[in-house]
Amino acid sequence: MALVPVKIEKDGKWLVGRIDLQQDSMNVVEPFKAAIPYKSVIDLEEKKNILIVTVKGDPPVIYRIASVEKVLQAMKRFIAMSCSAYRLMAYFMSPAVRGGVMVTNATWEKGAIAVLKSTIWFVSQNKQVSVALKEVTSMEITKKEVQKNQVDVLKLDHMENTDVVTSYVLCPLSTLQILINFLKDATKDLEITGEELDPVAAQVGMLIYSGMDSHAIEKMLNIPYKNLDEVYEKLLKLGMAEVTQVRREVQLTPKGVRFITESVKPPT
Repeated sequence: MALVPVKIEKDGKWLVGRIDLQQDSMNVVEPFKAAIPYKSVIDLEEKKNILIVTVKGDPPVIYRIASVEKVLQAMKRFIAMSCSAYRLMAYFMSPAVRGGVMVTNATWEKGAIAVLKSTIWFVSQNKQVSVALKEVTSMEITKKEVQKNQVDVLKLDHMENTDVVTSYVLCPLSTLQILINFLKDATKDLEITGEELDPVAAQVGMLIYSGMDSHAIEKMLNIPYKNLDEVYEKLLKLGMAEVTQVRREVQLTPKGVRFITESVKPPT
Protein backbone atom coordinates (compact mmCIF):
# COMPACT_ATOMS: atom_id res chain seq x y z
CA MET A 1 0.00 0.00 0.00
CA ALA A 2 2.78 2.46 0.97
CA LEU A 3 6.49 1.95 1.55
CA VAL A 4 7.73 4.58 4.00
CA PRO A 5 11.18 5.52 5.36
CA VAL A 6 11.79 5.06 9.09
CA LYS A 7 14.45 4.65 11.72
CA ILE A 8 13.90 1.64 13.94
CA GLU A 9 15.72 0.68 17.12
CA LYS A 10 17.40 -2.72 17.30
CA ASP A 11 19.79 -3.88 20.02
CA GLY A 12 20.09 -0.32 21.33
CA LYS A 13 21.01 1.17 17.95
CA TRP A 14 18.92 3.24 15.54
CA LEU A 15 18.96 1.76 12.05
CA VAL A 16 17.65 3.22 8.79
CA GLY A 17 14.86 1.11 7.32
CA ARG A 18 11.52 0.95 5.53
CA ILE A 19 8.05 -0.15 6.57
CA ASP A 20 5.28 -1.27 4.24
CA LEU A 21 1.98 0.14 5.56
CA GLN A 22 -0.89 -2.17 4.64
CA GLN A 23 -4.60 -1.98 5.45
CA ASP A 24 -4.38 -4.59 8.22
CA SER A 25 -0.68 -4.69 9.11
CA MET A 26 2.63 -2.93 8.83
CA ASN A 27 5.59 -4.95 7.66
CA VAL A 28 9.18 -4.07 8.44
CA VAL A 29 11.09 -4.58 5.16
CA GLU A 30 14.49 -3.22 6.18
CA PRO A 31 16.86 -3.49 8.10
CA PHE A 32 15.17 -6.75 9.19
CA LYS A 33 11.89 -8.40 8.36
CA ALA A 34 8.88 -8.47 10.69
CA ALA A 35 5.12 -8.56 10.16
CA ILE A 36 3.07 -6.56 12.68
CA PRO A 37 -0.72 -7.08 12.35
CA TYR A 38 -2.49 -4.06 13.82
CA LYS A 39 -4.74 -6.38 15.84
CA SER A 40 -1.68 -7.75 17.63
CA VAL A 41 -0.77 -4.31 19.02
CA ILE A 42 -1.68 -4.02 22.71
CA ASP A 43 -0.11 -0.63 23.42
CA LEU A 44 0.91 2.46 21.49
CA GLU A 45 2.81 5.38 23.04
CA GLU A 46 4.18 8.53 21.47
CA LYS A 47 7.22 10.36 22.79
CA LYS A 48 8.23 13.33 20.64
CA ASN A 49 8.86 11.87 17.16
CA ILE A 50 9.05 8.27 18.34
CA LEU A 51 6.27 5.67 18.37
CA ILE A 52 6.60 2.84 20.88
CA VAL A 53 4.59 -0.10 19.57
CA THR A 54 4.00 -3.08 21.89
CA VAL A 55 2.92 -6.34 20.25
CA LYS A 56 1.39 -9.18 22.25
CA GLY A 57 3.62 -12.14 22.94
CA ASP A 58 5.40 -13.94 25.74
CA PRO A 59 7.16 -11.68 26.44
CA PRO A 60 5.60 -8.80 24.46
CA VAL A 61 7.71 -7.39 21.62
CA ILE A 62 8.42 -3.65 21.63
CA TYR A 63 9.28 -1.67 18.50
CA ARG A 64 10.59 1.90 18.71
CA ILE A 65 10.03 3.70 15.41
CA ALA A 66 10.99 7.23 14.34
CA SER A 67 10.05 9.03 11.13
CA VAL A 68 8.69 12.29 9.73
CA GLU A 69 5.35 13.54 11.09
CA LYS A 70 3.34 12.57 7.99
CA VAL A 71 4.47 8.94 8.24
CA LEU A 72 3.87 8.79 11.99
CA GLN A 73 0.35 10.19 11.54
CA ALA A 74 -0.51 7.42 9.11
CA MET A 75 0.90 4.78 11.47
CA LYS A 76 -0.96 6.19 14.46
CA ARG A 77 -4.27 6.21 12.61
CA PHE A 78 -3.91 2.67 11.22
CA ILE A 79 -2.86 1.22 14.58
CA ALA A 80 -5.34 3.10 16.80
CA MET A 81 -8.29 2.17 14.55
CA SER A 82 -7.47 -1.56 14.45
CA CYS A 83 -5.37 -2.49 17.50
CA SER A 84 -6.41 -4.57 20.49
CA ALA A 85 -8.16 -1.91 22.59
CA TYR A 86 -11.47 -0.72 23.99
CA ARG A 87 -12.76 1.45 21.16
CA LEU A 88 -15.84 3.54 20.43
CA MET A 89 -16.93 6.01 17.78
CA ALA A 90 -17.56 9.50 19.13
CA TYR A 91 -16.96 13.21 18.74
CA PHE A 92 -14.04 14.63 20.68
CA MET A 93 -12.42 17.98 21.36
CA SER A 94 -8.81 17.57 22.44
CA PRO A 95 -7.19 19.67 23.68
CA ALA A 96 -10.08 22.00 24.55
CA VAL A 97 -8.62 23.90 27.51
CA ARG A 98 -4.97 24.30 28.50
CA GLY A 99 -3.93 25.92 31.76
CA GLY A 100 -7.45 27.25 32.30
CA VAL A 101 -7.54 28.99 28.90
CA MET A 102 -9.65 27.86 25.95
CA VAL A 103 -7.51 26.53 23.12
CA THR A 104 -7.78 28.74 20.02
CA ASN A 105 -9.84 27.18 17.23
CA ALA A 106 -10.67 24.07 19.27
CA THR A 107 -13.39 22.20 17.37
CA TRP A 108 -15.30 18.94 17.63
CA GLU A 109 -13.71 16.10 15.64
CA LYS A 110 -15.62 13.03 14.44
CA GLY A 111 -13.62 9.87 15.00
CA ALA A 112 -12.76 7.16 17.50
CA ILE A 113 -11.59 6.86 21.09
CA ALA A 114 -9.22 3.95 21.75
CA VAL A 115 -8.11 3.02 25.28
CA LEU A 116 -4.94 0.92 25.30
CA LYS A 117 -2.78 -0.40 28.09
CA SER A 118 -1.09 2.92 28.91
CA THR A 119 -2.63 5.51 26.60
CA ILE A 120 -5.94 6.97 25.43
CA TRP A 121 -6.01 7.88 21.73
CA PHE A 122 -8.34 10.39 20.09
CA VAL A 123 -8.31 9.68 16.35
CA SER A 124 -10.05 11.44 13.45
CA GLN A 125 -9.33 11.65 9.74
CA ASN A 126 -6.75 14.40 10.21
CA LYS A 127 -5.84 14.32 13.89
CA GLN A 128 -4.35 11.91 16.42
CA VAL A 129 -3.99 12.94 20.06
CA SER A 130 -2.60 10.70 22.80
CA VAL A 131 -3.07 11.03 26.56
CA ALA A 132 -1.03 8.83 28.90
CA LEU A 133 -3.32 7.17 31.46
CA LYS A 134 -0.82 7.98 34.21
CA GLU A 135 -1.29 11.70 33.39
CA VAL A 136 -5.10 11.63 33.90
CA THR A 137 -6.06 13.75 36.92
CA SER A 138 -9.87 13.61 36.85
CA MET A 139 -12.87 12.55 34.79
CA GLU A 140 -16.58 13.21 35.04
CA ILE A 141 -19.77 13.24 33.00
CA THR A 142 -21.02 16.80 32.85
CA LYS A 143 -23.07 19.16 30.69
CA LYS A 144 -21.64 21.31 27.89
CA GLU A 145 -23.31 23.61 25.40
CA VAL A 146 -23.10 22.24 21.86
CA GLN A 147 -24.97 24.10 19.08
CA LYS A 148 -26.96 25.98 21.74
CA ASN A 149 -28.06 22.75 23.46
CA GLN A 150 -26.89 21.38 26.80
CA VAL A 151 -25.63 17.85 26.17
CA ASP A 152 -23.88 15.15 28.21
CA VAL A 153 -20.11 14.95 27.66
CA LEU A 154 -17.16 13.26 29.31
CA LYS A 155 -14.72 15.86 30.71
CA LEU A 156 -11.22 14.46 30.99
CA ASP A 157 -8.47 16.43 32.75
CA HIS A 158 -4.86 15.41 32.29
CA MET A 159 -1.36 16.82 32.71
CA GLU A 160 0.69 18.04 29.75
CA ASN A 161 4.11 19.11 30.98
CA THR A 162 3.11 21.39 33.88
CA ASP A 163 -0.31 22.42 32.51
CA VAL A 164 -3.68 20.87 33.26
CA VAL A 165 -5.37 20.14 29.92
CA THR A 166 -9.05 19.35 29.38
CA SER A 167 -10.49 17.14 26.65
CA TYR A 168 -14.16 16.38 25.92
CA VAL A 169 -15.90 13.32 24.48
CA LEU A 170 -19.43 13.50 23.04
CA CYS A 171 -21.57 10.42 22.40
CA PRO A 172 -24.79 8.89 23.82
CA LEU A 173 -25.00 8.97 27.61
CA SER A 174 -25.12 5.18 27.94
CA THR A 175 -21.85 4.93 26.00
CA LEU A 176 -20.27 7.70 28.07
CA GLN A 177 -21.10 5.77 31.24
CA ILE A 178 -19.44 2.63 29.88
CA LEU A 179 -16.40 4.69 28.83
CA ILE A 180 -15.96 6.41 32.19
CA ASN A 181 -16.29 3.10 34.05
CA PHE A 182 -13.65 1.59 31.77
CA LEU A 183 -11.34 4.57 32.30
CA LYS A 184 -11.82 4.49 36.08
CA ASP A 185 -10.85 0.82 36.09
CA ALA A 186 -7.83 1.51 33.85
CA THR A 187 -6.64 4.33 36.14
CA LYS A 188 -7.52 2.82 39.52
CA ASP A 189 -3.83 2.67 40.48
CA LEU A 190 -3.84 6.48 40.53
CA GLU A 191 -6.52 6.72 43.22
CA ILE A 192 -5.54 7.91 46.70
CA THR A 193 -7.83 7.44 49.70
CA GLY A 194 -8.16 10.17 52.29
CA GLU A 195 -6.87 7.74 54.93
CA GLU A 196 -3.41 7.71 53.32
CA LEU A 197 -2.83 11.42 53.94
CA ASP A 198 -2.93 13.32 57.23
CA PRO A 199 -4.45 16.83 57.21
CA VAL A 200 -1.05 18.58 57.00
CA ALA A 201 0.07 16.47 54.03
CA ALA A 202 -3.25 17.11 52.28
CA GLN A 203 -2.85 20.84 52.89
CA VAL A 204 0.71 20.80 51.54
CA GLY A 205 -0.54 19.01 48.44
CA MET A 206 -3.17 21.70 47.94
CA LEU A 207 -0.58 24.49 48.28
CA ILE A 208 1.75 22.79 45.79
CA TYR A 209 -1.16 22.55 43.36
CA SER A 210 -1.80 26.28 43.81
CA GLY A 211 1.77 27.02 42.70
CA MET A 212 3.52 27.73 46.00
CA ASP A 213 7.20 26.88 46.43
CA SER A 214 8.73 25.32 49.56
CA HIS A 215 9.64 28.64 51.18
CA ALA A 216 6.11 30.00 50.77
CA ILE A 217 4.58 26.77 52.15
CA GLU A 218 6.82 26.95 55.23
CA LYS A 219 5.61 30.48 55.92
CA MET A 220 1.96 29.71 55.19
CA LEU A 221 1.83 26.66 57.49
CA ASN A 222 4.46 27.91 59.95
CA ILE A 223 6.41 24.67 59.85
CA PRO A 224 10.20 24.14 59.66
CA TYR A 225 11.75 22.77 56.48
CA LYS A 226 12.58 19.45 58.20
CA ASN A 227 8.88 18.80 58.81
CA LEU A 228 7.99 19.90 55.29
CA ASP A 229 10.65 17.55 53.90
CA GLU A 230 8.99 14.66 55.77
CA VAL A 231 5.68 15.55 54.13
CA TYR A 232 7.38 15.66 50.73
CA GLU A 233 8.83 12.18 51.39
CA LYS A 234 5.32 10.88 52.08
CA LEU A 235 3.97 12.43 48.86
CA LEU A 236 6.87 10.93 46.90
CA LYS A 237 6.27 7.42 48.32
CA LEU A 238 2.57 7.66 47.38
CA GLY A 239 3.51 8.69 43.83
CA MET A 240 1.70 12.00 44.31
CA ALA A 241 4.75 14.19 43.65
CA GLU A 242 8.12 14.16 41.95
CA VAL A 243 11.37 15.97 42.67
CA THR A 244 11.97 18.97 40.41
CA GLN A 245 14.94 20.45 42.26
CA VAL A 246 16.85 19.87 45.48
CA ARG A 247 17.28 22.85 47.80
CA ARG A 248 20.83 22.97 49.15
CA GLU A 249 21.57 24.18 52.70
CA VAL A 250 25.16 25.41 53.35
CA GLN A 251 27.22 27.04 56.08
CA LEU A 252 30.36 29.12 55.69
CA THR A 253 33.80 27.62 56.12
CA PRO A 254 36.52 29.56 57.90
CA LYS A 255 37.62 30.78 54.46
CA GLY A 256 34.12 32.11 53.82
CA VAL A 257 33.86 33.70 57.26
CA ARG A 258 37.24 35.41 56.73
CA PHE A 259 36.10 36.88 53.42
CA ILE A 260 32.83 38.20 54.86
CA THR A 261 34.40 39.71 57.97
CA GLU A 262 37.11 41.39 55.91
CA SER A 263 34.63 42.72 53.36
CA VAL A 264 32.42 44.42 55.97
CA LYS A 265 35.26 46.19 57.71
CA PRO A 266 35.22 49.96 57.17
CA PRO A 267 37.96 51.25 54.90
CA THR A 268 41.04 52.52 56.63
